[in-house]
Order: sequence, then C-alpha cells, then structure tokens
Amino acid sequence: MDKIMREAGALRVSDDAKATLAEVLEKKALEISAEAKKMAEHAGRKTVTEKDIHLANKE
Repeated sequence: MDKIMREAGALRVSDDAKATLAEVLEKKALEISAEAKKMAEHAGRKTVTEKDIHLANKE
C-alpha cells in the first residue's frame, strides 16, 4: 500500500492509512468480482474473463 500511495504523490504514509486503503481496495475488489461473476454466468460461462472484470468495474 505504501508503494501505491507514494506513486500517487504521498511523501509519508501512516500505518493506519495503509491498513485502511487495503480494506477499501479489498472491498472494492470483492464488489467487482461478484459483478463479474454475474456477467460470466449471464453469458453462460463459468469462467470470469478479463472483459467481465472491465465491464464490472465500469458499473
């Protein structure tokens, strides 16, 4: 998380900030994954594709 935040321009990053960002990103990843799974199932597939992830992220 430190690397991500530093690439975004943060000079210093607290441990609490790193932990919070990790929690937020994990929650968002779960939301995208669940939506992508629905898209794959709707298309009659069991496999989630890169396209499903991109489409789920846009919603």
